[in-house]
Amino acid sequence: MDTRIHERYADDPAARIAAQALRNCVHCGFCNATCPTYQELGDELDGPRGRIYLIKQVLEQGEADAATGRHLDRCLTCLNCMTTCPSGVNYAHLVEFGREAVERDVPRGWRERLLRAMLKRTLPAGWPFRLALGAGRLARPLLRGELRAKVPAALPAPPRPGRPAGAPVLQGGAVPFEHGRVLLLAGCVHDAIDARINAAFQRLMAARGIEVVQVSAARCCGAVEHHLSDAERTRARLHANLDAWAPALEQGVDAVVSTASGCGAMLRDYAHLLEGDDEYQERARELTALVRDPAELFDADTVTALGIEVADEDRRIAWHAPCTLQHGQGLAGRVEPLLRAAGCEVLPVAEGHLCCGSAGTYSITQPAMARQLRDRKLANLEAAAPARIVSANIGCLSHLQSGTERGVEHWLSLLDRHRREG
Repeated sequence: MDTRIHERYADDPAARIAAQALRNCVHCGFCNATCPTYQELGDELDGPRGRIYLIKQVLEQGEADAATGRHLDRCLTCLNCMTTCPSGVNYAHLVEFGREAVERDVPRGWRERLLRAMLKRTLPAGWPFRLALGAGRLARPLLRGELRAKVPAALPAPPRPGRPAGAPVLQGGAVPFEHGRVLLLAGCVHDAIDARINAAFQRLMAARGIEVVQVSAARCCGAVEHHLSDAERTRARLHANLDAWAPALEQGVDAVVSTASGCGAMLRDYAHLLEGDDEYQERARELTALVRDPAELFDADTVTALGIEVADEDRRIAWHAPCTLQHGQGLAGRVEPLLRAAGCEVLPVAEGHLCCGSAGTYSITQPAMARQLRDRKLANLEAAAPARIVSANIGCLSHLQSGTERGVEHWLSLLDRHRREG
């Protein structure tokens, strides 16, 4: 797709990256066939191909308009289109440029500004979210319907995270453990919603003789600010995290891990987001090279060696692969063999490639579409009457749980619950 960049963007590195992505597009429309919003709305401009044309107009005309903002806001950034695209178009970089142009050029109404400002200041900070969540849980018995479902119920405290016993490191997965140590991102809302997940990861790694290091100063990966197209706050977050992690990285770690696949996808993008940053770019590349999803740290033999055998009442599993795992990180099919090695029957799920509608802050900023996609996803997940629904991202877990009485659980928590001690 031939594109002539407007002089406004002549010195903009993001515009050059977007223009290069556009040149790879051949207008085939395969992307629309797997786009959740296009399937729901049937509007060309609410599919990737239409949004690409809108972004092309921004690049050539030098300004975004309200229509561009409306259609880009409806995009989930699930990146299903990138998995489908035969030409390798990097839609993620395109939509990133387009959304930042919208934020600069198109004034939002006061309600939108207030909501987006609250999300940027509340979620990454941790404690304001915990305070709001605690108040919501206290009021939960008085709430009704969809509002009640949006407040995650309080969960029992997890078992104490384990410490490596000093035994030889049990290998397994795609990472050779030379240091016997991994760096874990705590997450900004992760432990507030479900502290069992990170605790499960720590216990499983301890059982393998591997130390898990956390740095309290680095909690949010920066995805919240990035989803809301605040480039300045995103870069500041990335700088702060790289500074906070520097001592641990200098000591040597085998992997940098998040148990939320959405955060893992964000960590893998640090080098791109800090492109041209003389002070931090090389450090970002070094970090990105170490990022691994937990699924890459395990294999079937490791699961067996850890003595994990899922009990009969939990064996029928409906697996929901988050978009950030299968499309963002390119790790489709990595968790299912681990579940089967633990004795699970992984049931077939129709439309497994489609987004559940969580998509970071999307379920808050676009609640109607998020509900439609959630209900469609749950209908497919529950079709075979599973004992549990299992996923790999805290946002997906919470979003799905808000629409069903069936238990929704992280795969790490499931394996940890069924591990034989000793």
